[in-house]
Amino acid sequence: MPCLRRFLYPFILALSFVFCTDAVAAKQVSFQIIVNKIVTQGSDTIDHYLPKNGLATADFISDLYFDVFEASGMEIAIGLTDPQHKSELESLFSKVIGLAANGQPKPQVDRAWQELTQALQATAKAQSDQHRGGFWPLFIQAFIILLREGFEAMLVITALTTYLCRQGAPHKVGVIYQGVGWALAASILTAILLNQVISLAGERQEALEGITMLVAALVLFYVSTWLLAKVEPSRWKAWIDGQVTTALSKGSLFTLGFAAFLAVYREGAETVLFYQALIASSDEPFWVAALGFGAASLALVGLFWIMRRLSYQVPLTIFFSVTAALLYYLAISFAGTGVLELQEAKWVSITPLSGVPRITWLGLYPTMESLAAQCLLLLPIPFVIWRWKQSQNTLHKAKTLA
Repeated sequence: MPCLRRFLYPFILALSFVFCTDAVAAKQVSFQIIVNKIVTQGSDTIDHYLPKNGLATADFISDLYFDVFEASGMEIAIGLTDPQHKSELESLFSKVIGLAANGQPKPQVDRAWQELTQALQATAKAQSDQHRGGFWPLFIQAFIILLREGFEAMLVITALTTYLCRQGAPHKVGVIYQGVGWALAASILTAILLNQVISLAGERQEALEGITMLVAALVLFYVSTWLLAKVEPSRWKAWIDGQVTTALSKGSLFTLGFAAFLAVYREGAETVLFYQALIASSDEPFWVAALGFGAASLALVGLFWIMRRLSYQVPLTIFFSVTAALLYYLAISFAGTGVLELQEAKWVSITPLSGVPRITWLGLYPTMESLAAQCLLLLPIPFVIWRWKQSQNTLHKAKTLA
């Protein structure tokens, strides 16, 4: 089982680093106290909002996000249990900031502020209804964090490794595992830098996350369209026979390894910080969280092995179609969420759109900028479909003549 060992070793290495680094100065934060502070300070500003002074209001709400919501630990505490809800709250903050910065009428800003405060109050109430503490709650939470954050990356890694094996280059699979290993090391180093060395927080941290997501979106988009172009088995066989050795010795192999790196690194540093915060906020010994982490690692390896085995039984056309669709979906989701992070970092403007739903798992947020980024990735689809139909027609004519 050499492939499984190469896949497992980085997780074991990560486990040793995660629990050897100093925990962040986290504690069980009271959401209600934090929310009361946000609502009290923000409501006073919103009450005195004037469109001509919208930029000042936007800056104040942005400061509330970074200096209270994030700095208090509430943001990371929500991310421990429900990352999608965290993204939803981030989007609601961005909506208020965007409307104010663009000098929109006061009723619109008031409605957006009410929507945000109601969501924050509901979050605080939900926390007060929860009961934490004990062996099993900590173990289960530690298990779910890695399983949740790692599953998406595992899907990408499974697709890439299976792709290499099915096209006759199993000896090249090592580059995918190297990408995973480098990503884990980079994630741990980034977490240490964020936490202890340079205290990279607030806008700079959001910018780093946004850039990583957008780069990952571009790489996954490239890989997905490249695979989609070879859905037809005869085209795939012809490509293998003529170009596989040259292509995999150059840019394509690097691209696949880089895709694996980004798939893991995208959430890696945040996952390390999640574990540090989880341990620091619990009265249980850290080895309980370590057990949960280890169990989740084994579960991911088991799922990886099962999915690899099953993927060999899927016809090539279906395998490449599903793989390309999966990577394409992730690219679309990363693009929308990456722009959201850059908007929070004030690198990208915020133009809220009414009537657009907020779907966090799809990376869909009601702003012109995030939708524009996703639309850019959707534009080539008609061309790809046209090329595919053209190739189908050519193959059909060739078979008819034969």
